[in-house]
Amino acid sequence: MPLHIRTPLIESFPLSERTGRRIWLKMENLQPTGSFKIRGIGLLCEQGKRDGVGRFISSSGGNAGCAAAYAGRQLGIQTTVFVPETTPPDARRKIALQGAEVKVTGNVWDEADLEARALAEKVDGLYISPFDHPLIWEGHATIVDEIADETDKPDAIVLSVGGGGLLCGVIEGLQRNGWQNVPILAVETEGTASLAASLAQGRLVTLDKITGVATSLGAKTVAQGAFERARRHPVQSIIVTDAEAIDACVRFADEHRCLVEPACGASLALAYSRPESLAGAESVVIIVCGGIGITLNKIQQWREGR
Repeated sequence: MPLHIRTPLIESFPLSERTGRRIWLKMENLQPTGSFKIRGIGLLCEQGKRDGVGRFISSSGGNAGCAAAYAGRQLGIQTTVFVPETTPPDARRKIALQGAEVKVTGNVWDEADLEARALAEKVDGLYISPFDHPLIWEGHATIVDEIADETDKPDAIVLSVGGGGLLCGVIEGLQRNGWQNVPILAVETEGTASLAASLAQGRLVTLDKITGVATSLGAKTVAQGAFERARRHPVQSIIVTDAEAIDACVRFADEHRCLVEPACGASLALAYSRPESLAGAESVVIIVCGGIGITLNKIQQWREGR
């Protein structure tokens, strides 16, 4: 039995009215771990359990670590999660509540990831990438399977890109459902746009640093698989500002009674502040990827401009 749940696909009347097209929301924020990550990481961990793995070791900006911790708890496997200092204390607490050991190291995810890989080799545990594994992509592809069960082929899918695992999974899901010509609008914030930089230069680019509020999108280098798939599939790379992502989070909370991270707000920002980016698409699915690193207090601080 999979560790993720089937999430609702709902039509957003506020966003449909605002953009003049049908906007569908795939509500991955309602997963048990608060984000889509449990789909792919859950599948990888289930396979690890079948293979006799005795320990899970994850690196994460927050959401992947929560998914790994949840999977470890459900499967009875000891789990250690490495997070960078930028992971909010509340997100660390949510990971620990699942029973995982949380280790804080490095200023960015890439540095925490090095520590996770080193420990996995030392103790012969299963290293769990936040985004870079074929089973993770296979698990994320179930998002598209569910969409295909409930609606006709959309004209476009909007999603946020961090390391590229969701992008890889959605492309895989589109292909196996015969929707390989559906374009993807791949959204990043200005301080995390490693995919946009790579596509612009025609090679994998490693950012000098990660900046801004969307820390869970903070991979200096996008996965090789994501880069390659983005060059083969119709993918449009779009960069939004932190202010646009934050504004989308605040307005989404008001209109849809849900809290999401700026990493998710980046995708929603296309409907709120960049409707022209949806031109030519009458039916659009936005993947509401969710996120554990958000609180009502943060929303209030943003609203007050602090």
